[in-house]
Amino acid sequence: MKTTWTIDSSQSDVLIKMRHSIIAYLGGTSNKFDGYVDIEDNEIEDASVEFSLDINNKNDSFQQIDTHLQLNDLFNVNEHPIISFKSTSFQKVNNNINFFKGDLTIKDVTKVVELDAEFIGINTYDGKRKVAFEITGNIKRQDFGLDYNSFNHHGGLALGKDMKLIANLEFCI
Repeated sequence: MKTTWTIDSSQSDVLIKMRHSIIAYLGGTSNKFDGYVDIEDNEIEDASVEFSLDINNKNDSFQQIDTHLQLNDLFNVNEHPIISFKSTSFQKVNNNINFFKGDLTIKDVTKVVELDAEFIGINTYDGKRKVAFEITGNIKRQDFGLDYNSFNHHGGLALGKDMKLIANLEFCI
């Protein structure tokens, strides 16, 4: 029997980090997550994921780890506060290894990226059936024009060319 699970925004989050720096932790209570997973006999059949992250959100639940100045320096948050991803395809390799391909938009630049999706498992919590994924991917900063204007960040330590995006997504029936 095939079951469609929908994303639980309040239990989903995204971490954006670079070498030497966690840029932002974006919780689902202040950001939009959407999507579904179809599961048949504990096997994933199809999935779709979409999220929209407001990196300029002043909500208390928005846990910005580095300074606003640093975040603005990299993303220009006043002009381009939204980072969004919309999957266009889902490829299942086996039960634990899957790939999402989709459109990632940062600073009004949209590029096709491929993200790894690890199926964590199915659980029952507080009487609700839940399924969890961890989606990870490396994003080339230069593809989206993400360069620091300041020369003095991190005491001169070199920042990586890539940013790592880690999304913990929880779905329920």
